[in-house]
Amino acid sequence: MNAVTTIGLDLAKQVFQVHGTDAQGKPSFSRKLRRVQVKEFFESIPPCTVGMEACGSAYYWAREIASLGHDVKIMPAVYVKPFVKRGKTDAIDAEAICDAVLHNKMRFIPVKTTEQQAFSMLLKVRSLFVRQRTKAINALRSHMAEFGLVVPVSRTKVTALYSLLKDYGDSQIPQAARLVLCEIMEEIEHLDVRIDKLDAQIASQAKQDEDVQRLMTIPGVGQTTAAAIKAYAGDAGVFKSSRHFASWIGLTPKVYASGGKTRLGGISKAGNSVLRSLLYMGATVVLRESRKSENASPWLTKLMARRPFKVVAIAVANKMARTIWALLKNGETYRRPIDPIVASA
Repeated sequence: MNAVTTIGLDLAKQVFQVHGTDAQGKPSFSRKLRRVQVKEFFESIPPCTVGMEACGSAYYWAREIASLGHDVKIMPAVYVKPFVKRGKTDAIDAEAICDAVLHNKMRFIPVKTTEQQAFSMLLKVRSLFVRQRTKAINALRSHMAEFGLVVPVSRTKVTALYSLLKDYGDSQIPQAARLVLCEIMEEIEHLDVRIDKLDAQIASQAKQDEDVQRLMTIPGVGQTTAAAIKAYAGDAGVFKSSRHFASWIGLTPKVYASGGKTRLGGISKAGNSVLRSLLYMGATVVLRESRKSENASPWLTKLMARRPFKVVAIAVANKMARTIWALLKNGETYRRPIDPIVASA
């Protein structure tokens, strides 16, 4: 067998597939490995480049294999797909991964440390609880609306429904319905406690991180947003520019170009949906505050005058993403832009 320089590893739960090539790109081997054989296999071969798709357990195996002296590179699965020749088998997928990792324009994903992965898990679980709470609140609202009990749309306003449920002397709600609605109410209260507990944990870790503290100086970037940015995209050097960072989050428009004509569509919504959602919500806060402020940015005021609210929010979120990249890249603190009219006066 020729000296192996590149290996494509198709990850799985129990049965893995490896495909190796030599320096000339000629196949050296293609074989299956049981989960317990993976580390033993990579210990037995000289250091080489190992490619794998981004998926569940990819970071774990990347850390384990890299600790054995190999150069591990993780790629988005969508970038590996064009290298699949035909069909769908583990052997074909491993070969495609091996070919993709050798491509000179391939984009790779940085390997997360255990600390980064643990913190991102904290944010994901919080997001899960928030979604569950939103579903429960919507269910409570819709069910109580069937009995003519409606409150203004707001998470804080839903507490008014709690007092109606606890008033057992009120005959407007049948007893059978009151029983199940109280169960929903208790679930919402339980989720509130869980979310508050996770928020406290996020706040505790955020206070110990200088980058998070600097990001929080940006208008619209709160504690959770800053912590999520550090967890998902802490290394700004991975991105070539601020636009590259905003594009990775999915805040740049889709481009349709053909025959010399270019048309921009809606945002791509590619990349990290958690960061995109947090930045969008932060942008809406900035817009609402600017409506009340006399010192609002002239650029923002003019944009709000001619464009819909949500379109402006996306533009602000895009600008926030670019500012975040600049702060992470240069290690600076946010400085409010100087109004040229005030400066000239």
